[in-house]
Amino acid sequence: MLKRTHEASTNGWRSKGELNSLPESHGSVKVGGATHVRRFLAFFGPGYLVAVGYMDPGNWATSLAGGSAFGYTLLSVALMSNVMAILLQALSLRLGIASGRDLAQACRDAFHPVVGNIMWVLAEGAIIATDLAEVIGTAIGLNLLFGIPLEIGVVLTAMDVFLILWLQGRGFRWMEAVVIGLTLVIAVSFAIQMFYAAPVIGDVMRGFIPDGRIVQSPAMLYLALGIIGATVMPHNLYLHSAVIQTRRIGKTDAEKLEAIRLGTIDSTVALMFALFINASILVLAAAAFHTAGKFDVAEIQDAHRLLGPALGAPIAAALFAVALLASGLNSTVTATLSGQIVMEGFIQFKMKPWARRLITRGIAIIPAAFVTVLYGESGTARLLVLSQVVLSFQLPFAIIPLVMFTSNNEKMNGLAAPKWLTTACWIIAFIVISLNMKLLWDVANGAVAL
Repeated sequence: MLKRTHEASTNGWRSKGELNSLPESHGSVKVGGATHVRRFLAFFGPGYLVAVGYMDPGNWATSLAGGSAFGYTLLSVALMSNVMAILLQALSLRLGIASGRDLAQACRDAFHPVVGNIMWVLAEGAIIATDLAEVIGTAIGLNLLFGIPLEIGVVLTAMDVFLILWLQGRGFRWMEAVVIGLTLVIAVSFAIQMFYAAPVIGDVMRGFIPDGRIVQSPAMLYLALGIIGATVMPHNLYLHSAVIQTRRIGKTDAEKLEAIRLGTIDSTVALMFALFINASILVLAAAAFHTAGKFDVAEIQDAHRLLGPALGAPIAAALFAVALLASGLNSTVTATLSGQIVMEGFIQFKMKPWARRLITRGIAIIPAAFVTVLYGESGTARLLVLSQVVLSFQLPFAIIPLVMFTSNNEKMNGLAAPKWLTTACWIIAFIVISLNMKLLWDVANGAVAL
């Protein structure tokens, strides 16, 4: 039986009580300590679980395609997406700490059941799209490192359920440690590759300046939306509002405000780390391929094959494959947690983690297996980019409720988000919706094909 909290009053919510998020880990990490450093270290971890979603295999496809096709131009989109992510994740953890609800629970408790069920289906769709990218990315990583055929690799990805079960059995801190370790592997791999690529720093810096051609060009806008969808991911907003509650946060406003501050520092640093990795992928593609006149390197396999000769360093290709596999394994952990949070929060249905994982992974394996069997390597990049664009279309259904809840002082028990932060996040929602409408218009007019 899951423990209920918030029995005293509804505090602006329709229901008096809510089920704890991730009940097996809820409040399991102590946050006390005599020094600021010890208290900060207690909050070190959740941000990196969230940051994993910002460097998953879906990011690789969009960044590789963007870098090879348009050079450094889309770096401004990667930077903008990262700023969006930092602000939205700050709201997400604030919701979890101040209201004691994760985003899925809050949506179920604030909206009519019909609306809540629609949002649940959309959230599940976002997780499946995320899982699709992980399936393909992990299968490609296995293929590049060990020569395992893609079709077999896609099926083997279902075995990662045992990794999840092992990590969950060891405790939440162990899960965070493994994720951080794999993230360091990815970062070191790209740091070495960037050294060999030796991009022109001036060109890179100019890429961070927004370019009007991004909106004017349907092809560029399509990849830009893919980058936004691959960076600001809907499932991460559900995830962060729940994993922050693994900390044993006090009941007073002062303790909650300190938790919000420390949690925000943790997630901001982690997401800047993710920006380095995402920008590195795009810069690597621009320096190695675009400058050499190779404008259509969108397939991860093509990038791996061409990278060594382009940089004059065979080790670069091996590091590329290692980082890809680490990225796929990392994303597996957070997608499973997100699936549990969404299902338990929206419909209060608890399922064994291994069963939940196998069902979600099975749904993702079907289209991935179909594409790899029918089209082989040539279809994986398009499917990866499409999955990220799908995520971008689902973003407003997570962003708008999040901003609504965190701006409501009653629902947030007196700890509503500052007005500047609320305003900034409403602007983010407007930008995402506007870009999505522009893409729909381009599709309807045949300017771009999904």
